[in-house]
Amino acid sequence: MNLHGIHHVTAVSKKIGQNAHFYTRVLGLRLVKKSVNQDDVSAYHLFYADKIGSPGTDMTFFDWPMVIQDRRGTDSIILTAFRVNGAAALTYWQERLTAHGVTPHGLETFNGRAVLRFEDPEGQRLMLVDDEGAAYEGEIWDGTDVPASYALRGFYAVMLSMPAFHYLDPLLTQVLQMTPTVAAAYPDGGEVMVYTMDGGGPGRELWVKAEPDTAIARLGAGGVHHVAWRVTDEAEQQYWHERLTQVGLPVSGFIDRYYFKSIYFRISNGILFEIATDGPGFTADEPLDKLGERLALPPFLEPRRAQIEAGLKPIVMPE
Repeated sequence: MNLHGIHHVTAVSKKIGQNAHFYTRVLGLRLVKKSVNQDDVSAYHLFYADKIGSPGTDMTFFDWPMVIQDRRGTDSIILTAFRVNGAAALTYWQERLTAHGVTPHGLETFNGRAVLRFEDPEGQRLMLVDDEGAAYEGEIWDGTDVPASYALRGFYAVMLSMPAFHYLDPLLTQVLQMTPTVAAAYPDGGEVMVYTMDGGGPGRELWVKAEPDTAIARLGAGGVHHVAWRVTDEAEQQYWHERLTQVGLPVSGFIDRYYFKSIYFRISNGILFEIATDGPGFTADEPLDKLGERLALPPFLEPRRAQIEAGLKPIVMPE
């Protein structure tokens, strides 16, 4: 049984209004859910995705206004790569990002594909990858000024940093059943091992960069908290819980996040993985045409709505 690719990526922001502006008005994603961190209801948890909140398109952020700035280093998740369709899309984004005050690295090539690297206003490292028209399972958000032909089409890959490949290779290949395919030169130097899952392709790649003699990262604003991998349903999730437990990895219990079911485990001191079900999805408590418009709380938090809302500041986006 395989993991089916990236479900979502959860990162950290200390400027949630600026964050919402960038991911919706600049990158053209839809705010599909405005909720709270279920483990810390004093903080927003925002979910940006395609029109319908498809698994594999969802970049989420914890709102931690008092957090330190991310200290970059190894033993961490260091990059999130989205997919777009075609070289013209990369040129469009190079121009659009520049017009919005973001300075991308310029068009480059990685592992045989054209890419564009850039950072969000808090230093979150992002990349766009030309998926060359590969099949897309989601639905483009049409409530933005980004032309549909150039829109972000979900994730392509995420990148980890480790001091050496052999630190993680046995776990990734023998336990998580990913396939190492190629060691590719990265545009800014160094070597990256490309792992695939469930046949590979956009949304089904994990990149691991070897960064020896690099300090250990410390998570903060502009960093990634965890990456979640897709499973179809609870039966598949049960399989992975048993598999991970059998090899001695500490695994959380089954946690109902209402929009999906989750289990969590660490593969190193600094890297947290989640395995999440594809459903029920973000329309579990809001109609499709109203996604993200109000504070959404799972049923177990709904009795505390007044208290939770009183502890949250309004999200104010810059003009």
